[in-house]
Amino acid sequence: MSYLIEPPHYKPLLNAAETEQGIKVIKEFFADNLSTGLRLRRVTAPLFVRRGLGLNDDLSGTERAVTFPIKDLGDARAEVVHSLAKWKRLTLAEYAVAEGYGIYTDMNAIRADEELGNLHSLYVDQWDWERVIAPADRTIDFLKKVVRCIYEAMLRTEYLVCERFPQLHPQLPERLTFLHAEELRQRYPSLSSKERENAIAEELGAVFIIGIGGPLGDGKPHDLRAPDYDDYSSPSSLPWPGLNGDLLVWNAVLGRAFELSSMGIRVDREALLRQLRESGKDDRQQLYFHQRLLNGTLPLSVGGGIGQSRLCMYYLQKAHIGEIQASIWPDEMRSRCRELGIPLI
Repeated sequence: MSYLIEPPHYKPLLNAAETEQGIKVIKEFFADNLSTGLRLRRVTAPLFVRRGLGLNDDLSGTERAVTFPIKDLGDARAEVVHSLAKWKRLTLAEYAVAEGYGIYTDMNAIRADEELGNLHSLYVDQWDWERVIAPADRTIDFLKKVVRCIYEAMLRTEYLVCERFPQLHPQLPERLTFLHAEELRQRYPSLSSKERENAIAEELGAVFIIGIGGPLGDGKPHDLRAPDYDDYSSPSSLPWPGLNGDLLVWNAVLGRAFELSSMGIRVDREALLRQLRESGKDDRQQLYFHQRLLNGTLPLSVGGGIGQSRLCMYYLQKAHIGEIQASIWPDEMRSRCRELGIPLI
C-alpha cells in the first residue's frame, strides 16, 4: 500500500537543472568527507549475491528479496541485495584491512516490499561503510565518536550546498543529541515508537536513537533489526543494552522525523549466538557468513548505511524522494503529485 504525505503550499526551491547539479555536489562532497573522516577507501560492491550463503541483509526478517536463476550455474538462485551489511565485513577480511581503517561503497538495491511514498522507493541507494575496530572499541562511547564524525561531515556538506544555492537555508543544529530508545519511551510513554521519533526530532532537530532491535522496558523493541549484524543486546555504559542506532533529523517540508542513517557496532561471536537464539534463528549458524564469524575469521567492525537520495532530498528541501531518483510509482501517486506541484522524475 502506497502512502503520500501532502505538504501544504509546497513549491520546489530548485528547478530540474539545479536539482541535478545539487545531487552531484552532495554525492561527491559528502563521500569525500565521509572517507576522510573515518579513514575509508572506496571498493566496488555487488548488486546481487548467491542465495543461501547468509550474505543478504534480511532487514526486519519479512521482506522478500528479488531473485533470479543463473543459467550457467545450473539455475542456482541469486538475490538482489537489500543492503551490504554482511558483505562488507567479509570484504574487510578478504582485503586484510588494518584496524582503524575501513571501506565504503555506493550500494544500489531493490526492495520490492517497500511501502511506496515520499520516503520509500523500490530503488535504494546509499553509502554503505564498514571499519575494523579493536575489542576495546566495542563501547557506546566509541559508537558516539563515529556518529559525531559522520554528523560533522553532514554539517560541512550542508554549508556547501547552501552556499551554492542561496535559496536554501541550513536546517541541521550544530549539536547532535544522543538518547537511548528506552529513555525516549519513558519520555513519551503514551506514544508509539514512530510518534516518539516525530516528537523528539521536532524538539531537538537532530537525534541519534541508541538501542534499536532489543526489547525495551515494555518488552517491545523500538524497531526491528536482523539478529546477525548489529549488536543490539550487548550491555553498554547506559542502564540499557544496545550498541547501534538511527540518526534522525526533523524534516520541516514534510513535518516529520526523517531517518538519514542507521549504524552500529557489529555482533561478535557471543552476541551473534545470543541474538540468533533469542530471535529463534539458530539455524542460521550453518550459513557461510555465520560460520566465518563463529570461526573467528572475520574482524570486529562498526558499520552502517547513509541514504544518498535521502540526504539529497533533505538538503535540497524536496517533498518526495521521486524528485531525486528515477523509480516506479503508482499512477494515482504520480497524478496527485502533479496536482500538488511535486515534480517526480
